[in-house]
Amino acid sequence: MKSYSSSERLLIEEVTQISQKMRIALRGLSMGALVKAIRSQLGMSQKVLAKRAGVPQSTVSRIEQGERDMNLSTLQKILAAISCDLMMAPLLLESIDEIRRKQAHKVAEKHIRYLKGTMNLEDQQPDSRFMNELLKQEEERLLQGPNAKLWEE
Repeated sequence: MKSYSSSERLLIEEVTQISQKMRIALRGLSMGALVKAIRSQLGMSQKVLAKRAGVPQSTVSRIEQGERDMNLSTLQKILAAISCDLMMAPLLLESIDEIRRKQAHKVAEKHIRYLKGTMNLEDQQPDSRFMNELLKQEEERLLQGPNAKLWEE
C-alpha cells in the first residue's frame, strides 16, 4: 500500500480547509454573479468586457445571468479581462481516511455477500456475529493491502 507523506496529508488538509472557507465566503454566488459584481465595481459595461475578452457580448450576458455553462477557456478570457485569475481546488466532502474506510466497507460487503451466497448453496447458515467479524477483517485487509484492491469492483 502506498502511504502518503505527512507533507502530502498536510497539504490536502490545508487545501480542504481553505476550500471550505472559500465556499462559505462565496455565499452560494455563482461564477456569473461574481463576474457581474466585479465588472460592475470596475464600472465596465458588458460590451467593453466582451471586447476585452474577445467573446461576444451575448456570451457575457448569458454567463452573468447564469443561463450558460462556461467552458474553461472562455472563463479564463473573461476573468483575465477584469484582471482576475481562476483558482480551482478540490473540496473533499469527507476525510481521505473516511473515503477509504467507506470504500473498504463497500467492497468487503460485496465479498461477504458472495461468501454468504456460496454458503447458502451448501445449505449452511452462517452466524451473524461470525459474518460481522469477517466483514471487519475484510475491511482491515483491504485498508492495509494495495490501494488497487480497494478500488476494484
